[in-house]
Amino acid sequence: MKATINDVAKQAGVSIKTVSRVINNEPSVRQPTREKVMAAVASLNYQPNLAARNLAGTKSYSVAFIYDNPNAYYIIDMQNGILSACKKQGFELLIHPCSAKSEHLIDEITNMVKHSRIAGLVLTPPFSEMPEFVERILALDVDIVRIMSGDKAPDDLAPCIMINDHAAAKSITQHLIDLGHTNIGFIAGEAEHMSTVERLKGYKDALIENNITINDNLIIAGEYSFESGVDGAKQLMSEEIKPTAIFSCNDEIAAGALFASRLMGISIPEQLSITGFENSPFSRQTWPRLTTANQPTPEIAENAASLLIAKSRKQSASHINTQYTPQLVVRDSTCQTS
Repeated sequence: MKATINDVAKQAGVSIKTVSRVINNEPSVRQPTREKVMAAVASLNYQPNLAARNLAGTKSYSVAFIYDNPNAYYIIDMQNGILSACKKQGFELLIHPCSAKSEHLIDEITNMVKHSRIAGLVLTPPFSEMPEFVERILALDVDIVRIMSGDKAPDDLAPCIMINDHAAAKSITQHLIDLGHTNIGFIAGEAEHMSTVERLKGYKDALIENNITINDNLIIAGEYSFESGVDGAKQLMSEEIKPTAIFSCNDEIAAGALFASRLMGISIPEQLSITGFENSPFSRQTWPRLTTANQPTPEIAENAASLLIAKSRKQSASHINTQYTPQLVVRDSTCQTS
């Protein structure tokens, strides 16, 4: 027979209310009592019914993750990171894909918030970069934590986990410059994403700091997709001044650029160096493997969820890292220019 909270309370010699406080990670319980309750939980293999707990109480124990991103690897890493924090804190995860361009977006999310009784939302781009949307959701009396590109939060609407794409992009571009490349192409992601803006700015700043003239013909508008990398590489290699290296705004674009280059008979990296960004599985599944910037998405997501849960509980979150700079990972897709 499945153990109940009454069984745990009886074995631990405490009240049901104390068991509930321990399971909910409330800070008011003394450590010896907490250890006694958790020992009973483990002994009885007690599994709290989180859905019933949400319905029974006035507090919510669910975190929502809404997204509009075609990159499956990114979404999976985000989900795993948020879920890790939820499991540690006794929360559930609600996943809700939706379109940022939908004219019914606010109504859709409002209905989701009201019917699911969530404690808060983790917002990733493009939602985290839409201040009017953030304000409308905050008006529903739920907490929000945003994951955003930049070195500091653009406002004080809601807490942010910041990713310094600018510094990482400078590092990648400098790596190519140090290898002797001066004609460096750039294939962008969607222009409305701050990650694209910050990565392009880092690329340009590295060129300027090395007294290399920015050639607008080598900067290609694109999307965060394999197909965009294919099209971008073809366009770059048709220019009168061809690049000897390509900075791709993410690994999926880079994989597409590498594929297109192979079809054009271009040897990688001997004739053309290619870099990605994010260190997703795409960077390790290509041949040669991609030089990239390691963005620890699961860790970022876990910290965002932990920050959200702490905020919902009105607890201190000073231990949570809120600033990340993706680090250069040098692999086989870049080499010295001939």
